[in-house]
Amino acid sequence: MDKVVSISFGELFLKGKNRQRFVDRAIKKVRKKISHIPYENIYLDSGKLYIEAKEEYLDAIIESASNVFGIIYLSKCVRTSKDFEKIKEAADVLFEDLDYEGKTFKVFTNRVDKSFTLTSPEISRELGAYILKNFKNLSVDIKKPELEIHLDLKNYAYLFANRVKGLGGLPIGSSGRGLVLLSGGIDSPVAGFLIAKRGVELGCIHFHSYPFTSERAFDKVKKLAEILATYTGNFTLYSVNLLKIQTEINKKALERETTVLSRRFMMRISDKLAEKNEYSMIVTGESLGQVASQTIEGINASNVLATRPVLRPLIGLDKSDIIEISEKIGTYETSIMPFEDCCTVFLPKKTCNKTKN
Repeated sequence: MDKVVSISFGELFLKGKNRQRFVDRAIKKVRKKISHIPYENIYLDSGKLYIEAKEEYLDAIIESASNVFGIIYLSKCVRTSKDFEKIKEAADVLFEDLDYEGKTFKVFTNRVDKSFTLTSPEISRELGAYILKNFKNLSVDIKKPELEIHLDLKNYAYLFANRVKGLGGLPIGSSGRGLVLLSGGIDSPVAGFLIAKRGVELGCIHFHSYPFTSERAFDKVKKLAEILATYTGNFTLYSVNLLKIQTEINKKALERETTVLSRRFMMRISDKLAEKNEYSMIVTGESLGQVASQTIEGINASNVLATRPVLRPLIGLDKSDIIEISEKIGTYETSIMPFEDCCTVFLPKKTCNKTKN
């Protein structure tokens, strides 16, 4: 009888003939994420990934691996043989670590090994009766139990209760490479996180107007990139000074067109950089109608300069939704630090939503 970590993949198993490629990539990311933690073995058993390690390392493995895209649940399991008496003993071990007094419970059985003599409902009833008899102050609730006891019957029997929710999505690199326009604000780091969740390997480009924008403002952006990298792995952050372009725009264009023209140059430069470095898409943090330059006309004005898809993961989100995600992923407090970015340089009193091509 051992304790192991189980890892459940989310929509990877909708991938049909390509499924193994996605699973292999996810396993590679898990190995890299837990490389600093001593573990003994990693193996697949009927669709789930299992990690063998000393009990003292299991929580650290779960904490590290939970930030890998493609994983939906992680659990500490008691692993034993497929003998019902051994499964009862595993329940004794499992309940040693559970806060169960006064709670309701239900047993869920997943019988992958159909050669097991009892059916799934029969196993759940038998194990539930054993738990009810041997652990006091518990009651059964088959509709909304407070405590879910799960038994997976595969090559081994795995018994677990508490599940840690993972990030879901797809493993990094399974959906191509994208260049994210990373400002120092709230929106663009969230856009980077959400597109990475769909399996996109990131690179980021940051536009600044030094010395009008400070080095501390760029340090803020680097900090945001570091936070993103905890989810995505290391990536390249490109830095482009837009000041000369902005100065010329300010001299020669109507004031109300300066923001849209600056954005057009950002898109042109990003597209060239993406082409040179083999990024297959450009990603921005725009949300439709959030500010004056993010109307459909303003978006089209910059879109026409891109030769590859421009993806906007936040396009239909309210600001409150975006803030909620930024707080969850840990970028919000850094994003609201009061340092200017290049978009505030030569900011016009009014913004035009479209320009001539």
